[in-house]
Amino acid sequence: GLIPDLTANAAKNAALGAGAKVEKVYAGTLNNNEIIEIQSLNPDIILLCGGTDGGNEKVVCDNAKKIASSKINSNFLFAGNKVAVDSVTSEFIFHDKKIDVAENVMPEIGTLNIESVQSKIRTLFLDNIIQAKGIESTGKDIDSVLMPTPMSILNATKLIADGTKSQKGWGNSLVVDLGGATTDIHSAADGEPSRPNVTRKGLPEPYLKRTVEGDLGMRYCIEGIIDGDGLDIVVKDCGFEKEKVEDYCSLVKKNPAHLPVSSKERRIERSLAKVAVEIAANRHVGTLKNIYTPMGEVFVQSGKDLSDVSIIIGTGGAIIESDSPYEILKNIAFNPSEPFSLRPKSPTYYLDKDYILFAIGLLNEVDPNIAFRIAQKSLAQLKQ
Repeated sequence: GLIPDLTANAAKNAALGAGAKVEKVYAGTLNNNEIIEIQSLNPDIILLCGGTDGGNEKVVCDNAKKIASSKINSNFLFAGNKVAVDSVTSEFIFHDKKIDVAENVMPEIGTLNIESVQSKIRTLFLDNIIQAKGIESTGKDIDSVLMPTPMSILNATKLIADGTKSQKGWGNSLVVDLGGATTDIHSAADGEPSRPNVTRKGLPEPYLKRTVEGDLGMRYCIEGIIDGDGLDIVVKDCGFEKEKVEDYCSLVKKNPAHLPVSSKERRIERSLAKVAVEIAANRHVGTLKNIYTPMGEVFVQSGKDLSDVSIIIGTGGAIIESDSPYEILKNIAFNPSEPFSLRPKSPTYYLDKDYILFAIGLLNEVDPNIAFRIAQKSLAQLKQ
């Protein structure tokens, strides 16, 4: 993108909402080292954005020229300034590379347009990436419902929140998926300010939002949970010595297939999960900053206000298999010690006990009513 807080952020939100894993976000004119870095990352898709319609063309055209003339081989997608489309596509054609084009993710300042690029990303996934990875062997008869797992969970989140034409949804919802490598949070809510004297900063947030915390995982990225104050919080919560917690973290890092077998290990695992979901929630939700003016105190909101989210659903092995999933999920809720973090204030908690959310998202593409009824039966309400 062109500017980190605008087109680059819009592109990131679009990619995450389409179920992609975002390896890196670059803003401004790319330098040679960044081109080399992109080549080494070897991404499946490169999304090139920048400029409002009729705005800056130079940066995105320069980046297109550098990428097209490089040794980078990927699926290329342009979703920037529509005035630059001809120049950008010409660069790739000149270098015998194909680039797809979607609508601009930010056609004008303050306007987010992500549906077109998300559709293109899904098409690239279906038409190119799954073949390259051998997934086409699943059979042509299910092509219509193939989608990345994260996108299917986001799809399920929307279904649960909104319902169907004949069945009322549950209202604003949040799903946390705690895995071994990442912690993903999906929300379906408009995120508008819930209190007076609040102004918005930055781009409007998408109704459907997904964030991926690649440094927070219960196995492969467990060090991200205990970095900083995390270790002390885990130690205090589980009641064991610091060395015991560190030993357990080392064990599961080296042996990701290990499952907690004793009450001690289950307590440590639960405490790690509590820290992971709280950090992830803080990163997903918006924040307030108070500013004093001659007219009195006002607040500036960045991100989504999820104070009014009424449903929190937990999925992922560490939550589903925990003996205390409620204790884990309640760490997502509003904490009075962090009054400017716009987390849910009075949610009801549910567990994806059958590990079926991804399937609900897939089924929603075929029969939303059946998918919704299965969700209602499968999701178990948690109580303290």
